[in-house]
Amino acid sequence: MSAVLDAPAARPPGRFFRFARSLGRVAERGIGIVIFLALWEALPRLGVVSDAYLSPPSAVLASIAQLVDTGQLWKHVAASLQRSLWGLLLASFSGVVLGLLIGSSNRLAAIVDPVLQLFRQTSAFALFPVFILFLGIGELSKVAIIFWASFWPVLLSTVSGVKQVDRLLVNSALSMGASQRFVFFKVVLPASLPSIFTGVRLAGAYSITALVAAEMIGAHSGLGFLTLNSQETFQIPTMYAGILLLAVLGLLLNYLLALLERRLLRWRKGLSLDD
Repeated sequence: MSAVLDAPAARPPGRFFRFARSLGRVAERGIGIVIFLALWEALPRLGVVSDAYLSPPSAVLASIAQLVDTGQLWKHVAASLQRSLWGLLLASFSGVVLGLLIGSSNRLAAIVDPVLQLFRQTSAFALFPVFILFLGIGELSKVAIIFWASFWPVLLSTVSGVKQVDRLLVNSALSMGASQRFVFFKVVLPASLPSIFTGVRLAGAYSITALVAAEMIGAHSGLGFLTLNSQETFQIPTMYAGILLLAVLGLLLNYLLALLERRLLRWRKGLSLDD
């Protein structure tokens, strides 16, 4: 019995073990991508699908390398990134502010909800003529399309986050003499942040989706323009390069937003059965 009590405590996993476990998780996540790329490469190479319609990844990567050599890649990426970020930032700011106001006031919510429900059902694509009519075919109309598509998930998630704040927390703070301002900034807003960030991350995905449509309006640069123009000129590898770059841009934007969420919401711990 004493030998058991005197036995040293189990040492936590070493650095090498943690690195190996992380490497294993990365490999596990990459299996699907490897299989997908292998099939993509094999189908046109084996003649199952004509390479005139489906370019293999090797040809797509060669097209991206050519864009890098000619200096066109950064031009298109910078134009698309600027439009997406402006639309996303404006949508996030206005959606959070308006959502906090609507979520905090039942009377205001009752007044504006019918109008919001009407407008949220209106697609940004259906509003193309309106944006062009009022804003022209310049950058402002492109940002407006992205803004419209990104605004609604932020607004609705913010309203939902405020509505779901535990009323017990609010009443407890008020019973201890806290002011309405204190309750809003120290209780309601922090409790709503997880839902707000969910809306912002959805808006980030929508901003990339709307980007292609936005760049249909008189654009001469951008990844959406590159994709559409390549399809019209039948430069199929370049078309798939634009699609791939749009997907990568969306993944990077989502990763950055997730990283920002983890930094700002360190107090929230998730539960994982693998931990």
